[in-house]
Order: sequence, then structure tokens, then C-alpha cells
Amino acid sequence: MVETKANMTTLHSTLPYDITNANSIYEFSKGLLGKTLRDYVWDGYKVKKGKGSLGQMVENIYFLLETNNYAGADFSEAGMELKCTPLKKSKQNEYLIKERLSCNMINYCDVVNEDFEHSHFYLKCQLMLLLFYMYQKDCNNLDLKFIFSVLWKLPEKDLLIIRHDYDIIIEKIKRGKAHELSEGDTMYLGACRKGQKGDSLMKQPYNPDVDAPRRGFSLKMAYMRTVLDYVLKSGKNAVSNVINAKSELVNINALRTQSFDEIVLNRFEPYMKIPYERIAKLKGIDISNNPKNKFAMIANAIVASGKCSNVNRSEEFIKAGLTMKTIRIQASGVIKEAMSFENIDYIEVAECEEWIESRLYELYSSRFLMVTFKEQTSGQEDYVLDDVFFWTMPQKDLKWAEVYWKHIWDNILHGHISEEYWWKGADKKKFHVRPKAQKAKNLAPTPDGKWAKKFCYWFNNDYVREIVDCRKKELKHV
Repeated sequence: MVETKANMTTLHSTLPYDITNANSIYEFSKGLLGKTLRDYVWDGYKVKKGKGSLGQMVENIYFLLETNNYAGADFSEAGMELKCTPLKKSKQNEYLIKERLSCNMINYCDVVNEDFEHSHFYLKCQLMLLLFYMYQKDCNNLDLKFIFSVLWKLPEKDLLIIRHDYDIIIEKIKRGKAHELSEGDTMYLGACRKGQKGDSLMKQPYNPDVDAPRRGFSLKMAYMRTVLDYVLKSGKNAVSNVINAKSELVNINALRTQSFDEIVLNRFEPYMKIPYERIAKLKGIDISNNPKNKFAMIANAIVASGKCSNVNRSEEFIKAGLTMKTIRIQASGVIKEAMSFENIDYIEVAECEEWIESRLYELYSSRFLMVTFKEQTSGQEDYVLDDVFFWTMPQKDLKWAEVYWKHIWDNILHGHISEEYWWKGADKKKFHVRPKAQKAKNLAPTPDGKWAKKFCYWFNNDYVREIVDCRKKELKHV
């Protein structure tokens, strides 16, 4: 038995809530909001430390339950898991998700024998009591303040996508590639790294000669932002399985028979090898003024299929952190244009404690929908829709991206926010930094309270060419 408060409260009849009822537990959890565990702890309680310890302490101190090693949900009689997840504040004083929601460890040898409906993830996490608390570095768990409570039931539509994510992860393990798992392989459910660099590796059943890093199932940061967004916009805490039908790309009936990837790729199929002007006409897109983003407009019209104006702002893309990018390939195979991403948030970079918690890691480890248009005759700009594919940055490139980020981080900390310090496209390092516009007039705040010119993350054009060439090699082996 753990430390006692009259041996804690072990009899259901004496608990201040109904342990068999999720709503009762949720209502009781609201009493913790705006408070810390120090308001409830008793003398003699031994404070726990380490990852996951806060949840155990909430169980002990607030819910008066003993910690157990049961593999099922924390509130098993109510079919509900308890999860504590940290928030941080932006420079505009807004609440932000700090990290992905860790769900459960992946045992490579066991998980390959579990179907989704009998998996530890499904049995534990289909219904969760999420307690959001304010993160403070090096703070005693007893002094962390709880901000929001929400009873979150994974919507049926999300579960269909998550089930497909689960199957992708399991299939990769069965191919003996557990060491190549990436969070970018999937939509909502990720296989995230666990532990620190240098931690012991784990055996994998279908490739015993190659050990794999420790990983766990998690709900991605992008997905957790939608949960927080619901809490902030609802003005209350409640069970949420509401879907914004106006922004969804695919409906639940379609997902019962096809994966999200299949649905999206199938929408492009009728337009393959067709000139972009003709596609624009077929989709009712006006490009008579030759807009700079005409290829993105056309690709958006195809994949959105009239369901939303911007696929990157659709329900599924937002929840997955998925981004669509268009690429123009000249008849010679040359790709002139580098690929731009968002502006660098100097304060976010400076405040980041490690690479895997950075915005750039989330961005570069996420999935991309790449849409390529190829010129048929040199110099004629007679582009046709050439290829469409989902892409994830390989682990070797993600390691190089970490070097890129650390270089940016170091320069920001030293106040070196200027062209002379950044990686340039001519350096041939896959990535570089520059403004999106030739004359960037807008400024962004810096960690030292000053303001600096806005700069943006970029892929080099030769790296984009590398992505396209790798795709061609894959197609040849299909």
C-alpha cells in the first residue's frame, strides 16, 4: 500500500465520487481546477518524480486511489483513463499545447499480436479524463496548477483514422523496421520516441539483429491542439465528439471502406497527366490573371472536392499537422524553386529546451502531401499534373534538420538574427533561412525584448529535387 490518508479511500462507498461513472469522476475533477496538489496533500506523502509521476500523484492525492500496475484504464470500472498534459503561455499570453499526449509504451514483441480493438491503446484511451496543467520548469509536482478538465471521448471518425495509423505502425514492425518508425508515418496516432539519447534499445521480433529505439503511442501535438481549441471555444468542459462538417474533407462513411490516404489520392486520379489550364477550367478556377499560387489553387480544388476552401485548414489536415505542398518540375528535371515554410518564432526557439519539443521538429516530422506539376516542352510552361504522394522526412534528414535547428537556436540566443549568420541555399545543406519576400518589412519580437527582421524556414531547391528523385526510384520498384 502507498502512503495512507486513513489508508487512502479504498472502498467505493466512501469515495467522494462514483468510481463506476465517468461523468461523476469528471465533475469531481473540476474541484482541482485553479489549485495545486499541495492544497490536498497530507503529511508523510512521498512526492513522486519523473515522467508520468504527476498522474500517479493526482490518483493518490486527489482521487484517493492506490497506484497499481494494471494494464487497463486508470478508472477501469468507468472505462476511462486519466491523463495529465502540460500547457505553456505564448508571448500573447495564450494557452499552448507543450507536447504530444503520451498514451502507452510500445512493446514490439507483444503489440504485433494485438488487433486494434484489443490493444492497450484502445482499451485505455478511447475515453480519457484530460487534466491540463501549467508547465513550470523544475517545479515540484505538488505546486503545478491545474487549468482545464475535459472528458474526451475519441470521435468515431477519429478512431477510424487512428485505427489505420495503428495498422501502419504494426505493419512496419512486422516488416522488421521498428527502428525506422517515424511520427510522420501516420495521421493522428504517432509512434513517438521515449527516453533520452543513449538509453538502451529494444528487441524487435522480425529483425532480431537490429534493436530499435524505445517508442510509445501518442496523440500528436496537432491533434491535442484541436482538443484544447475545443475547450477554449466551448466556454465549458464537456464530452466532445463534435465534428465541424464545414471543414471536413472526408466523411465517416467513406472512412469505413477506405483509408484517408486512399480517398485523397483517388481524387487526383482523373486529372493525372492533364494540362493545368484544363484542370482549372474543369474545377472552375479562374487563373486568367496568372496568379502566383495558381498550382496550389488547382491542387486545393482537386483534393478539397468542394468541401473546403483551403485543405491545409481542413479538419483532418489540422488534426494531423498535415501540409500540402506543390512542386514545379521543368522539362529538364530542374526544380528552380526552394520550398518555404512558416516564419521563425524567435522566442519559441529560444525557450525550447530540446529539439524534439520544438515547432520545427513538429513541422518537419509531420506528413506532407506533395503534388508535382511537370513541364512537357522546355521553356513552354506547359505543365501537367504529374504525381501526387504522401511524404515523410527520412530519419537521416531529420537528424540533419536537428543540426539546422541548433544552429538557428544558438544564433538567436546570441542575438545573431541576420542574413550573415544563417545557412544559405548556396551552402548545399538541404535547408536554409531567408525571408519569404525580397523586401521583408515586418518585424518579430526577440528573446532580449528587441525586434528583428522576419526570417523563414526553407528547403533548398536541390533538396526538393532529392525528394522527387527518391519518389521516382520508389515508383520503379513498385
